[in-house]
Amino acid sequence: MLKFEFWNIFWTVFNVLLLYVLLRIFLFKPINKMLDDRTQAVQKDYDDAERARKEAEELKAEYEASLSEAKEEAAKILRTAHDEAENERTAIIRKSHEEAENIVSAASETIENERKRVIRQAHSEIADLAVEAASKIVGANLDDEKNRRLVDEFLSAEEADAE
Repeated sequence: MLKFEFWNIFWTVFNVLLLYVLLRIFLFKPINKMLDDRTQAVQKDYDDAERARKEAEELKAEYEASLSEAKEEAAKILRTAHDEAENERTAIIRKSHEEAENIVSAASETIENERKRVIRQAHSEIADLAVEAASKIVGANLDDEKNRRLVDEFLSAEEADAE
């Protein structure tokens, strides 16, 4: 059944070795080269992905830092605006109090002037009435200037006593 002949074994071994050498040259080298290229491509993709991840982390850190700065700046602007508004409110209140005091002062002065004018007018009318009454009582028209001076002196003396 099975015969072991030297030349048969020799040619079989030779064919297997030749096949191995040919496969190694024409099949294994290209396949190994293709596998090495693919390994390098995968490694390059992995390195690129790692570099992109690091860049993304750096960008995220920069973004968070700029976001933090923006929040701080917004808070600072709000504080400044609040302080300015408070100062403006205080200034407006102070100014309105000053204006109110000026208005009250001016009104008081106007009232005092008006009171003095009414008193002068009343004195004048009282003097005229007194002179007219005295003229009717005496029956003769006395000197108006002299009578008026007497009545004015009397009213001034009465006014000084009242104050």
